[in-house]
Amino acid sequence: MPRRWAGRVLTAFAWTAPAWMALLVLPAKADAVADFYRGKTVTLVVGYGPGGGYDVYARLVGRHLGRHLPGNPSVVVQNMPGAGSLRSVNWLNNLAPKDGTAIAHFARNMPLMGMLGTNANAKFDPRKFNWLGSSSSFANDAYILIVRTDIPVKTIEDARRPGGNPLVLGGTAEGATGNDVPIILRDTIGLNVKQVVGYPDSGALFLAMEPGEVHGRTTDLSSVKAIKPAWLRPNSGFHVLVQFARETRHQDFPNVPTARELARNEASRLLIELTEVPYKLSRPFAAPPGVPAVRVEALQRAFAATHRDKQYLADAEKQRVDVSPVTADHVMHALKRIESAPPQQLEYLRRLFTESKS
Repeated sequence: MPRRWAGRVLTAFAWTAPAWMALLVLPAKADAVADFYRGKTVTLVVGYGPGGGYDVYARLVGRHLGRHLPGNPSVVVQNMPGAGSLRSVNWLNNLAPKDGTAIAHFARNMPLMGMLGTNANAKFDPRKFNWLGSSSSFANDAYILIVRTDIPVKTIEDARRPGGNPLVLGGTAEGATGNDVPIILRDTIGLNVKQVVGYPDSGALFLAMEPGEVHGRTTDLSSVKAIKPAWLRPNSGFHVLVQFARETRHQDFPNVPTARELARNEASRLLIELTEVPYKLSRPFAAPPGVPAVRVEALQRAFAATHRDKQYLADAEKQRVDVSPVTADHVMHALKRIESAPPQQLEYLRRLFTESKS
């Protein structure tokens, strides 16, 4: 071969060799991940007891995730209720295996709690988690204040009347979203509320509403659709007063105002917008820090593929849950949005967490 052609061949090989090597490395990595997961069990811990919205989402993902992981491991859902899912997040950060066989699903406000540093029991930094994403961005959902129709407070005007009868709302443990939102609504739209907190989980709260032990609660519309769909029908004995975490009114409730519409002033509206940011990662899933990068990538790809899976989508439709997933990058973007908020708004959030614990 003439020298000039030999030189050109060598030059071409030099340019293409990295690409060929990369193609060889990718299957090797995939095979290594598959070899690791084959025959293993992935534990998916959910930070609440059975029967609530988070449990529904965890079991829905758990039924389908394994098909999309290399090696097709089994996925087992384990309930770990406690402190509004704080127990499960601390477990994920401090005790969970760091090999890719443990993931968790927990309350949307847990990352905020970890960032604000208001709770000495929060032993984690959410920015160090290996995020898989969120099953819902709340695009098709709403956080609603749902109450009985046989209580003294009949309308939103009644609920905002100074000196009027308070709405008695149930909540779970410290720092839970169900405790935070009533306080936010009190401070930004003038809602007159009295909270009864300490219920073990969402299922217990639904049970407490049935005999009138509490007037109502704040919760996801998707959870009500999945667990108590009859409550959303006309003349059911229950109705919705306010929508939270919505820029516009949900199509199912065109006559129910959003919190943003009811804000007392511009400062209140801006505060509502900030406190609604966690709903962009409404159903978060994460792996602990320290998991090998190739397994994190496999978990993230599997999580995304699960939410495109026809079987998953049919299962989700049957359970009437919102499917509007976001990626790990979207989760990190939401955390950065909170981190960059004005100091006075962050200080309000710190006070909010302190109050919602009591």
